[in-house]
Amino acid sequence: MALTALPLAARRRYPTLVFLVVLAAARATHEDATWVTVLTCAFAAYSAIVYSRHRFLAMGGLVLAAGLAGAGFADIAPALPGWVGPFFALLGVGVLANIVRFWRWQLRAGRDRLAEVRQEQAEAMRRAVAEERSRIAAELHDVVTHNVSVMVIQAGAARKVMDAEPELSKQALLAIESGGRAAMSELRHVMGLLAGPGGERLDGPGDGLAPQPGLGQLDALAERVRAAGVPVRVALSAPGPLPPGIDLAAYRVVQEALTNTIKHAAGATASVTIGHDGDWLEIEVTDTGGNGSAGPPAGGARSGGGRGLLGLRERLAVYGGTLDAGPTAEGGFRIKARLPWRTA
Repeated sequence: MALTALPLAARRRYPTLVFLVVLAAARATHEDATWVTVLTCAFAAYSAIVYSRHRFLAMGGLVLAAGLAGAGFADIAPALPGWVGPFFALLGVGVLANIVRFWRWQLRAGRDRLAEVRQEQAEAMRRAVAEERSRIAAELHDVVTHNVSVMVIQAGAARKVMDAEPELSKQALLAIESGGRAAMSELRHVMGLLAGPGGERLDGPGDGLAPQPGLGQLDALAERVRAAGVPVRVALSAPGPLPPGIDLAAYRVVQEALTNTIKHAAGATASVTIGHDGDWLEIEVTDTGGNGSAGPPAGGARSGGGRGLLGLRERLAVYGGTLDAGPTAEGGFRIKARLPWRTA
């Protein structure tokens, strides 16, 4: 009994080794085996399965050891007390109950994990909605700032020449009307993203939604800026058909730059150059700086940290692009953007 029971003190630290030692001791003293020997072997086997870091290896060793023990005790059957039968019957019921309980715990844990995953998906969807709203806010800022700035300049010009030169006033009003229609068209498009059921666009007949602008509308943008009193020179050398997102981003860079020229550099001349270097689309918009009294100097109010330029940086960062903005040595302002035009 001592040889088989004492090693159990180390059963948690060396579970497999203790089982083998107990089994060897029982085999060596099998002629004097008692019911205590049976219990110590069972307890050592239980510890080997529960505490061993190599559970499958321990189970395989247990099966092998059981076969060897059966062969060794073939001619000797230890006398067991009468209470051992009911004890092992109740023990089997307890083991079965624990198996059922463990299965229910696993099922409950799986349900909890499923609930957590669903909650995480809901949170991710809410974050996506918030990001989309932020993107739409940036779109609205681009549209409203540019078109309203042009309309304000045109309205001021029409007011000044209304009495002296009605024909020029009429042209200014027509330009205001054109800018307002363009702004409303783009606003309807952006708001249509929200109005459609399930987030779908409203593309039915008569809804007035135009496609997102791109470099194909650059000439119309330049004409509106010229009508506002800012001469613009455009040099476009696009590499070919651009992906819609890249095309829109490039257009927004030019739009924001020319809008800043109208607002902050009255009397300036602007230049837009768009080319490509390998897989990179390069956009550069410069102006000569303001010399009138309608706005502040170019370098002062346009430090490159306004909301419009921040929005441009975020937009370009989505595609791996960059944006640099700052005053030039001649007193003007330059915005330079680079973004990859190949998406593959």
